[in-house]
Amino acid sequence: MFPDFIPEMWQAQKDWLVPRFYDPDEDRIQTSIHSWLVRTAHHTILIDSCIGNHKHRPINPRFHMRNEPWIERLAAAGANPEDIDFVMCTHLHSDHVGWNTRLENGKWVPTFPNAKYIFTRDEFERWDERRPDHVPRESEEFVFADSVLPVEEAGQMVLVDDGYTVDDLLTVEPAPGHTPGHVKIRLKTAGQQAMFCGDVIHHPIQLPYPEVWSVFDDDPKQALQTRLSVLNDCMNNGIVLLPTHFADPFACRVEANLTRPQPSFLPSWRL
Repeated sequence: MFPDFIPEMWQAQKDWLVPRFYDPDEDRIQTSIHSWLVRTAHHTILIDSCIGNHKHRPINPRFHMRNEPWIERLAAAGANPEDIDFVMCTHLHSDHVGWNTRLENGKWVPTFPNAKYIFTRDEFERWDERRPDHVPRESEEFVFADSVLPVEEAGQMVLVDDGYTVDDLLTVEPAPGHTPGHVKIRLKTAGQQAMFCGDVIHHPIQLPYPEVWSVFDDDPKQALQTRLSVLNDCMNNGIVLLPTHFADPFACRVEANLTRPQPSFLPSWRL
């Protein structure tokens, strides 16, 4: 996941990474894939929709043909599919759009029959397989056809540009790098803010070492600049960071550590 893995990074942070975020015995990171459920005075909103069930993902065994009680978990959180008014996707990777649809009588249909699905225009165009300039990606084969296109065909897709808001509380903002049309979603109310950052950051190791980049980033250099911008925004403005892949407790605040010396093991190249 992190091509420029440096063991000393993990050792230097093990006092808080272990055991929630890193298992040193197995030398494996702990992650999560989850959705966020947001209620405003007027609407119920789902942000990112996980992996989905019965999705054909042959090159990714972790995602392939899952059968999880995700809808039951949504109900336990207080919402049924019919209650969702908006589905907002930070980007269109398979683990963020899977429950956009479900299989009914051999056909993929929108899981949330009353929802408008909010996709950014740039992101949708990047994945639209019908475009003559589309570049197929093996890792995302089948995703557009089973989790995005059925939403458009059902008339539930809304393509938006940066700055789009829901209830004047949730604002779509550009966050490119992981994908060209990737966005973050700012929640701002009553003097408080939170940031749904999608895959701007994948794992807590990227808090002390934001230069750690993910193999899934389309443009690692741009992703780093976006990550630094988000972390600085959260640090300077007291914003709660809400990533999609942090393990429990899932959310965090960001503070500067002004006393920590520059580690000698950091690479000299710095993206």
